[in-house]
Amino acid sequence: MRAVLWDMDGTLVDSEKLWDVSLSALYESFGGVMSQQTRAALVGASAEETMETVYAELGLDPDPVAMTESIRWLHDHTAGLFDDGLPWCPGAREMLEALAAEKTPTALVTNTVRQLAERALDSIGRHFFSVTVCGDEVPSGKPAPDPYLRAAELLGLPASECLAVEDSVTGAAAAERAGCAVLIVPNEVPVPGGLRRRHVESLAGLDVAGLRRIYREIDGELRNRTA
Repeated sequence: MRAVLWDMDGTLVDSEKLWDVSLSALYESFGGVMSQQTRAALVGASAEETMETVYAELGLDPDPVAMTESIRWLHDHTAGLFDDGLPWCPGAREMLEALAAEKTPTALVTNTVRQLAERALDSIGRHFFSVTVCGDEVPSGKPAPDPYLRAAELLGLPASECLAVEDSVTGAAAAERAGCAVLIVPNEVPVPGGLRRRHVESLAGLDVAGLRRIYREIDGELRNRTA
């Protein structure tokens, strides 16, 4: 394990609840109500995918200009919530500090657009990350592998030598497709297992040695399968 690649929303910071607030407000502005089923399906989705779902579910005309304006409204509303401070997920800050102390390279890899991610980094701390990759900086966001492949490229490492930490179905799929080992810390929705995946209930109580052990387990199993 030569680097750790971090998802943001729901993995490092418990910001999914803030997205819940913004999405609910968006639905209400259109005279609708967001269902729990819809919200679960949107965890980890890109802004474009989210808006396609919203417009289809509410029977709205999928006019590109209107959808772009709705995305802008959603980001602005969420940015205001981010400015009030972001709550850390259990054990996340401690793990970032431990990785920094060991000088292990890290990346922030998020589907969130750069403008909003910068607001989040004001709260989280830019100094924790060697590189950052946002959803509007790659050809396709998660679940495509592009964000993780770009992060590995910026770090000068093969994705296979990186451990990705994710909380969502979408994010885990992206990291897996990029060739990363994946540690899943579920937040709001269950995430299936897989050959490249390991689950923990929380980062609390986990140390860097534990991350390295998880990476070795996944890497060893993959090598045995291909031997």
